[in-house]
Amino acid sequence: MESLLISFASFFAGMIDSIVGGGGLILVPALFATYPTAAPATLLGTNKCASVWGTSLATYQYSKRVQLAWRALLPAALFALVGSFIGAWSVTQINPAFLRKLMPVILLVVLIYTLVKKDMGATHKPHHNKNRERIIACLIGAVIGWYDGFFGPGTGSFFIFLFVRFLGYDFLNASASAKLLNVATNLAAILLFALKGHVWWHIGLMMAVTNMAGSFIGSHLALKHGTGFVRWVFVIVVSALILKTALMN
Repeated sequence: MESLLISFASFFAGMIDSIVGGGGLILVPALFATYPTAAPATLLGTNKCASVWGTSLATYQYSKRVQLAWRALLPAALFALVGSFIGAWSVTQINPAFLRKLMPVILLVVLIYTLVKKDMGATHKPHHNKNRERIIACLIGAVIGWYDGFFGPGTGSFFIFLFVRFLGYDFLNASASAKLLNVATNLAAILLFALKGHVWWHIGLMMAVTNMAGSFIGSHLALKHGTGFVRWVFVIVVSALILKTALMN
């Protein structure tokens, strides 16, 4: 029964995550509810072990249909990976409680801005200056990568919002680009958790199968229905994140 529960949770997490991120809203609480006596670090490491496979599949699915800016995104992914390592190290030096209090406010600003700017992310108009695009993408990768390693909730949504706002991407291209950087931050997290022995590989790999199935369906829906669909799923997920982070305080 436990395996069935977390497999279903992993499936739906993969589906949501492949569209706009936020799969951790589903899978992490399911893991904590299913294994209440387990160390939190082990459950978080096992979650990353499953989600990285679904995110990787989504990246592949998007790359077949969406023209990704590889020259900007690959360096940005490297910055995100390094940022995630530094963020994870920062947790050992700084208490992340201040971010927990700020999160609902930051997300509310993101939500209001997205709703007010109805045309934001509707069309794909990336920077003509490719060097500028690369620099901005690397800055986004480093900052949000650090945030993912340090705290985590809403990482995919922040990537998408910043790609839309500062790089001129539409929501579909931003979601596709965010997946690549999410793969990098997840790999950094897995390496750190694995080195400390905080990954249940047998459970993580089992969840990976259903997470990939959900990711396949989610990315198919996003590609089929386009940027308008992704935008509204983004609004719903950010709203859920606001409620979740507000309740955490």
